[in-house]
Amino acid sequence: MRRAAVPLLSVLLLAACDEAPTVATVPDPLEPTREAIGYYCNMIVVDHIGPKGQVFLTDRAEPIWFTSVRDTIAFTMLPEEPRNIAAVYVNDIGRTDWDRPAAGAWVAAREAWYVIGSPMRGGMGAPEAVPFGDRAAADQFAGTHGGTVVAFGDIPEDAILGPVDEAPKTHD
Repeated sequence: MRRAAVPLLSVLLLAACDEAPTVATVPDPLEPTREAIGYYCNMIVVDHIGPKGQVFLTDRAEPIWFTSVRDTIAFTMLPEEPRNIAAVYVNDIGRTDWDRPAAGAWVAAREAWYVIGSPMRGGMGAPEAVPFGDRAAADQFAGTHGGTVVAFGDIPEDAILGPVDEAPKTHD
């Protein structure tokens, strides 16, 4: 009887392993094409200047695209948006051009540093939270353009969800 129990126990343990939850892999960032449409504005993402963003949800293969980092971060703050976020990426302005962000210049949004309160305007003309993968690059940018450097979790809600003034678009 004891010999029969060992194989049966082994089979049950293996079956239990198959049912254990698996850790989902974090998707890599994609590059926007002309088919990438901004989630909030319904406009072609690549037609806009400034850093862009993308959010992957656990239940869809393609990212949700954003024409600005401000909109990307807003998506993560708004209670009516999905919470099943697998990954969030933004363009690292320390590694790319403002007007046309280069392929591969992505950084995980929650690991980036942001300059808020600078005169820079994103793709939709609103004040931008300018992202950097490197703190020193963010500090240098803030020293040149103004603003404050903060981590993702320290971005004030009003810097993203607050009203937008009518200041003209500015970019260097």
